Amino acid sequence: MNDGVNGVALTVFILFFLAVTVMGFLAARWRKAENEHSLDEWGLGGRSFGTWITWFLLGGDLYTAYTFVAVPAAIYAAGAAGFFAVPYTILVYPLIFTFLPRLWSVSHKHGYVTTSDFVRGRFGSKGLSLAVAVTGILATMPYIALQLVGIQAVLDVMGVGGGENTNWFVKDLPLLIAFGVLAAYTYSSGLRAPALIAFVKDTLIYIVIAVAIIYIPIKLGGFDDVFGAASEKYTAAKAGGLVPLEAGQWTYATLALGSALALFMYPHSITATLSSRSREVIRRNTTILPLYSLMLGLLALLGFMAIAAGVKVTNPQLAIPQLFEDMFPDWFAGVAFAAIGIGALVPAAIMSIAAANLFTRNIYKDFIKPDATPAQETKVSKLVSLLVKVGALVFVLTMDKTVAINFQLLGGIWILQTFPALVGGLFTRWFHRWALLAGWAVGMIYGTVAAYGVASPTQKHFGGSAKEIPGIGEIGYIGLTAFILNVAVTVVLTFVLKAAKAPDGIDETSPEDYTADAGDPGVEVELPPATAGTSH
Repeated sequence: MNDGVNGVALTVFILFFLAVTVMGFLAARWRKAENEHSLDEWGLGGRSFGTWITWFLLGGDLYTAYTFVAVPAAIYAAGAAGFFAVPYTILVYPLIFTFLPRLWSVSHKHGYVTTSDFVRGRFGSKGLSLAVAVTGILATMPYIALQLVGIQAVLDVMGVGGGENTNWFVKDLPLLIAFGVLAAYTYSSGLRAPALIAFVKDTLIYIVIAVAIIYIPIKLGGFDDVFGAASEKYTAAKAGGLVPLEAGQWTYATLALGSALALFMYPHSITATLSSRSREVIRRNTTILPLYSLMLGLLALLGFMAIAAGVKVTNPQLAIPQLFEDMFPDWFAGVAFAAIGIGALVPAAIMSIAAANLFTRNIYKDFIKPDATPAQETKVSKLVSLLVKVGALVFVLTMDKTVAINFQLLGGIWILQTFPALVGGLFTRWFHRWALLAGWAVGMIYGTVAAYGVASPTQKHFGGSAKEIPGIGEIGYIGLTAFILNVAVTVVLTFVLKAAKAPDGIDETSPEDYTADAGDPGVEVELPPATAGTSH
């Protein structure tokens, strides 16, 4: 690793960082709304984004700095098992094609800003809505932290901040500055900031990957040599070569499937979705977003290239930044580092907005101040978005990076437990609200307890997301096992509660709401009951 500061790369990095900072603040004037004091405007960009803006926004949201660093890092450290991210991002798009347009339609019709808004309206249950909101916030926090980990990895490789013995404030000052800038323009511009910056972020990432996939193998002697070096390392380490060991195939398959089910349960995925202007925009995006999966497959190959290039790092998260440092000219290494850094800012902004919207609409408004005006909602959401980012920053600065990664995996287990209420509710009202709440609780408890019992070389608890599946004996993804228990409890209790004629709650939606589009006659944004009588 470079012991000094790479001045050229750092200069290029700073120039790009300054450019997107200016864009972030100018975004407040982009598509400026008549009424800025509403969550529709600050938190959803006025629900006005078309196909390409939504595509860049969702791509910037889902394919993050953590993706850029962690996917090839997993392949660098563990072999082909790290490729699980590629099949799961292929599985997810046919899945979301079936339900995201329905969610957009009903949310547009009733003015829903969050998934919890929909759950409350569909099942007439503030308790179930609260459970979904709290789960979303908890699952998002470590995800934001990992974006800051991505920035920190780039800064470490560029030699910024000094060595391990440097004063903590000096060492972390660059990250603190990046955090401050992110917090300021998110507060000012809301979702419009990451939507605008996503154009720069995705363009840089596509350029860097296109260059890397051609330039680096040429320097290393071709792909034969790249795969040969990787195979030798994995064989020597008894990691199964370029194919996962048979013992790990259940883990690979269940992790891919469970991750596909969970991806669009995250609040930031839904926030980007609801910002689009029509259900047709969503349908188009489910067909063109797989282009990012192609990019992800090429990105994963960088893990093999890092092995062939002889990259030696104690923290696998530094492998790809170090590969760029070693293989690229300094100026282009700066471009690559900027792609990773900006790739952290976009999703971190969207995630903090999504978490803040959940708190504001489904905790503050539902339980603390039911008569809050749209302006008060927006003010609270802005403040909470700052607090969420502060919490993520503290998490990064005070805990080991491996802990941050494993807590993000725990967040995936948690967020998957909201699937029955959200996706199930989009297609049927058969599930009973109390059964859904009980199923959620069982899934959350089992998933958390099971993950607590998983150890790793660096952690006694929460050391991973795979454990033996009860009754099968194979090692599989804890989140998927918890999800199956969740569904089983929900179905059984629904039969019981319906037989007992338990109160079923009021459904404020109607069948035609799920297929309505923005241009349909008579389709206007209808305010939830709590906001009736206010200007939205």
